[in-house]
Amino acid sequence: MTQTTNSSAERPVRVGVVGVGVMGSNHARVFAGLPGTELVGVVDPDVKQGDFVARTLGCAAVSNIEDLLDLGVDAVTIAAPTHLHRDMSLACIARGVHVMVEKPIASTVDEGHEIIQAARAAGVTLMVGHVERFNPAVEAIKEAIRGEDILSIAITRVGPFPPRMSNVGVVIDLAVHDIDLIRWFTDSDIIEVQPQLSSAVAEREDIALLQFRTASGVLAHINTNWLTPFKARQVTVATRGKYVMGDLLTRQVTECFGFQPDGSYSMRHLSVGHAEPLRSELLAFLRAVRTGSAAAVTGEEGVASLEIATRCLTTRPVPFTPTHRVAPRVVAG
Repeated sequence: MTQTTNSSAERPVRVGVVGVGVMGSNHARVFAGLPGTELVGVVDPDVKQGDFVARTLGCAAVSNIEDLLDLGVDAVTIAAPTHLHRDMSLACIARGVHVMVEKPIASTVDEGHEIIQAARAAGVTLMVGHVERFNPAVEAIKEAIRGEDILSIAITRVGPFPPRMSNVGVVIDLAVHDIDLIRWFTDSDIIEVQPQLSSAVAEREDIALLQFRTASGVLAHINTNWLTPFKARQVTVATRGKYVMGDLLTRQVTECFGFQPDGSYSMRHLSVGHAEPLRSELLAFLRAVRTGSAAAVTGEEGVASLEIATRCLTTRPVPFTPTHRVAPRVVAG
């Protein structure tokens, strides 16, 4: 990989943002406030939204990605809809521009591999935006289980239906975060997938109960849906020596340990940082750009999580006929 020697004491890294909807406008906001970084421009097909973000942050607004690249950007983040990730990423890479693409890396595994190969050939940094890794509560959980013999992981990620969703269901939109976390927590590949999916009110799946086994033998479970009227983001990890509970929204992490034969144990709240996850993520991206070091979330990791999510959508559980059926309940009148 080629090495970029920009530093905050020299020429700032010139950055741009592709897609300034809810997520992309936050990328632009954070970039505009980072030292050693110059937000050069943003691009969005919604001219009014693009102009608003540009005026607010003091950068240019352009109508297409080629115009953004012509502004002389060193790096971009791509927060456009997933079906555009491949073409947008390849356009940037062809111009020697470093890329951070929001999760999922692409619409298909093959498209993801195409992006990876292009970035490798061009010698540019490619990072995938799995921002949950940078949540201080997630970082605290990761540290608490470091070196532990992990037995199981359970993750709940639920909330109301997002009106912005149109072309993906909860597995690609939400569960892919947690598939990545399971792989990251365990430092192991997922080798077995057992999905249960349902479309209750949406065209695509809006309920998913996903079970996994990793190569290291860890059992994991993800519960996700768009039917819960409030957001919840919770992680529990059981190891042979600890039980760790984390709330990713309130950023509270509790550790149970010192288990005794009589059932007693000790409990403590762990120290959790206060950094904004997106800021930490973009700083990690820029660090990789400046130094030529490996990205915090590589393209290969992004594709691996997308591949597991895709398997969840294509694997069908094997039905069976129970030998004993539950008798219908009779309610006395």
